[in-house]
Amino acid sequence: MSDPYLQFAQSGLGKFVVGRLGLPKPAKLRRHRPGQPPLAGPTLIGGTGRLASVLKGFESSGDKPYGALVFDATGIDNPEGLHALHSFFNPVIRELGPSGRVLVLGTPPEELTEVSAVIAQRALEGFVRSVGKELRAGGTAQLVYVSEGAEQNLESTLRFLLSAKSAYVSGQVVRVGTAEVTEPADWAKPLAGKVALVTGASRGIGAAIAEVLARDGAHVVCLDIAAQGSELSEVANRVGGSSLQLDITAPDAPTKLVEYFKLRHEGVDVVVHNAGITRDKTLARMSEAQWDSVIAVNLASQVRVNEALLSTNTLRPNGRIIGVSSIAGIAGNVGQTNYATSKAGVIGMVRSMAPELASRGCTINAVAPGFIETKMTAAVPLFIRQAGRLMNSMSQGGLPVDVAETIAWYANPASTGVNGNVVRVCGQSLLGA
Repeated sequence: MSDPYLQFAQSGLGKFVVGRLGLPKPAKLRRHRPGQPPLAGPTLIGGTGRLASVLKGFESSGDKPYGALVFDATGIDNPEGLHALHSFFNPVIRELGPSGRVLVLGTPPEELTEVSAVIAQRALEGFVRSVGKELRAGGTAQLVYVSEGAEQNLESTLRFLLSAKSAYVSGQVVRVGTAEVTEPADWAKPLAGKVALVTGASRGIGAAIAEVLARDGAHVVCLDIAAQGSELSEVANRVGGSSLQLDITAPDAPTKLVEYFKLRHEGVDVVVHNAGITRDKTLARMSEAQWDSVIAVNLASQVRVNEALLSTNTLRPNGRIIGVSSIAGIAGNVGQTNYATSKAGVIGMVRSMAPELASRGCTINAVAPGFIETKMTAAVPLFIRQAGRLMNSMSQGGLPVDVAETIAWYANPASTGVNGNVVRVCGQSLLGA
């Protein structure tokens, strides 16, 4: 799907018109390409917290503009200490290059006991979200809370956020906790030897997820309904994976999945619950069938599959369950009470199951996409579609690969400390938190 405003704004005439009229100026985002450096410029690191040794490996020198500005704020334990943010960023923020990265690292406020420290660390969220809205030229800003003792669990998250893979992720708060982390033998192929299931894989975001997980070394089992069989086979063949035609809402679907993975692969390592549908109507006009079908596909099926995989130990050690929520589940949306309910439920699933998954040495997380250019969004009326593209800090829609890259970060075997997170892939949408 294409964004005509983005194409026009980046043309010679468009740049002139946009500038004269004061219209939004969407930048061309720098996305990952094999072989390219993670960032387009050097990384400057500041702060005096407890993460200095970890960050040292990510500091780099070179000609400005900077590719990233990273600040360790774990040492700030009172409101007065927040002055250090201004002292570090104020002189250099204008020297951040196109698609540059701002990253602030803190300590989870809920893990602190001193009131002044809790206040100071919670204040970091307001700083990062505001900086993200000030950046131009495709820049992003994130806050990562790192638990005491989790310092060595940070690398996979730094590799994601300080790279072009996080092109459409901004204004987010990520928590990295303590866990036993296994680094991949090859960071370019972190999923080598892993088996991944992607539901709803025949097109759009699902197909992109399958492609990125396969790129990272996984054997991907692509699942969708029989009606999508032809497209499903094309995707599976393209990524060197397998196709599985199955209605995940069927009563026996969880049992069939367990039997399939036990027999063919002796288990599964990564489960991505991507399958989803919309049946949009205002609540007064919505039929019972429209409500029930959306809940069944988008939420209830995921819960049932998770229960089956865990009760039979089909999800292998250091396994991953990844849900696809939506900003509709965070901020709501007119005409989508069924959809928003299901996507908010995915967030509830992640938060409630995270402790159990952690006890097994596994994780559960979710992505919450904003406006992503797919066939589904192409069906949205033109003016609503264009508004959706522009209502974020980057003034453009995202691509399916942006969601897929975030899921691949969750799936990385070194991301075991990333558990119970819901990260929005929305260009820092102006709706919701």
